[in-house]
Amino acid sequence: MLTASCYEHQPVIGYTADRLRDFSAALIESLLSTCERVHAWVVLPNHYHVLLTTLELKRTLSNLGRFHGRTSFQWNGEEAKRGRQVWCNTVDRAMRSEAHFWATMNYIHHNPVRHGYVSKWQDWPFSSAREYLESVGETTAADTWRNFPLKDYGAGWDEPSL
Repeated sequence: MLTASCYEHQPVIGYTADRLRDFSAALIESLLSTCERVHAWVVLPNHYHVLLTTLELKRTLSNLGRFHGRTSFQWNGEEAKRGRQVWCNTVDRAMRSEAHFWATMNYIHHNPVRHGYVSKWQDWPFSSAREYLESVGETTAADTWRNFPLKDYGAGWDEPSL
């Protein structure tokens, strides 16, 4: 899983709904150029998560770094904020088991609910949740949710440091 956040959790990605939409599409396109598969993703106004398979993590992270540089330059120009730091960091986390993979899938799709943007995860338009639901069906999605609960998964990840 890759996670990246905007500097100081500022909602730079979510400056407009169009930016969220365009960034989501460009992110997945960029990742697919170096990854074997993107399993799940979500983009929120100030961060994103992607569950993917890559055989070349360093190449994928390098590609992502260039992508972040391009988006920073573009957005800072659009907002007349040249020199502003947009991205804070990208963190990668290897999946340790099948259970970890499915709990991560649930975490990613549930993230907009966790942050209060929607009440049902499939209602967030900047995510793979709808596509996932269409591909596996409601019964399988519900079973996956029950079998791989979030519990305290991700606790403390999205809160700013004090």
